[in-house]
Amino acid sequence: MLFLQSLQLIQFKNYNQETFRFQGAVTAITGANGIGKTNVLDAIHYLSFTKSYFQSGDGLNVQHGMQGFRINGTFTLSDEELSVSIVLRENGKKEVNCNGAPYEKFSHHIGRFPCVMIAPDDVELIIGGSEMRRSFLDTVLSQIDAVYLQQLITYNKVVQQRNSFLKSCAQTQTRNDALLDVLDDQLIAAGNYIFTTRNGFLPGFNEQVLQFYSSIAGKAEPVAVTYESKLLEQPFELLLQQAREKDYLLQRTSNGVHRDDLYFSMNDEPFKQTASQGQRKSLLFSLKLAEAEVIKKQKGFAPLLLLDDVFEKLDAERMHNLLNYVCSQFGGQVFLTDTHPQRMKTAFAEMNIPLQLIELG
Repeated sequence: MLFLQSLQLIQFKNYNQETFRFQGAVTAITGANGIGKTNVLDAIHYLSFTKSYFQSGDGLNVQHGMQGFRINGTFTLSDEELSVSIVLRENGKKEVNCNGAPYEKFSHHIGRFPCVMIAPDDVELIIGGSEMRRSFLDTVLSQIDAVYLQQLITYNKVVQQRNSFLKSCAQTQTRNDALLDVLDDQLIAAGNYIFTTRNGFLPGFNEQVLQFYSSIAGKAEPVAVTYESKLLEQPFELLLQQAREKDYLLQRTSNGVHRDDLYFSMNDEPFKQTASQGQRKSLLFSLKLAEAEVIKKQKGFAPLLLLDDVFEKLDAERMHNLLNYVCSQFGGQVFLTDTHPQRMKTAFAEMNIPLQLIELG
């Protein structure tokens, strides 16, 4: 079992210096809005992914008035104690190490201490643009397939290079098809691996999602998840060839796996247009719990599960169904945040599940 024993925060967000020690499988962190509950979960996410769940830049997570931060975490995994440290220096340089040994590439750390986060704004995964759904899919696969992560990094880098090249061609009013051929070959190699992995992964994953949806909603509903990619219709090489003139004109790469999407439907209608708020929440939790189950199956141990303020808009039945699974059947360490400590105490007492309660403020 993967277990986070302790967490130390130094100059991280609203914490000057604070240490948390975790004792049981389920920890609830409670307190008023703005007191720092979510920041604790985000620090745990940092230990897993070397980055924030919410902020795109590391500097945005430094305590106001300070010039760097440090996060230390002590884990137990298969009876081995492991210490992870993430430091943002005053010069903006970030360092990540495990048991004192620094990583040459941060990507080598991804998947070693897996976690799954669920936050209120994640409903954008259901109703927002395709970028969030691709990011979700990439996060799942990157934690269980190191080759996928490296191919994804390569693909994104080549897309940027290709787009820069197309813009330079427009600025100089020139063409260089030979160089574009070289970039396309690199893009095709990485893109085909990404597409094949996604396409092979999603059928089984979708079945898991629908099972969770029925369990959380308390009933079966005609919900479907479909993988959308132009590579399902034509080979990547042909798509790039057909779009070459268009790409020169648009100055960007218009086809590829960076345009893939997941389509959610109910009764053959777009889910985001027909689903209620409760149904959207149910699908969101189903996607995230399916992610956690896939990681558990692939790794042989459950990831850390971080639930940030997810109960505010859940009805009693959905809340009970969700808690019953994550705390009784999931088999991993769970962290929850809530504004009402008594709500947590009552819910866990009714289910007869031990709870460590940390009250902030």
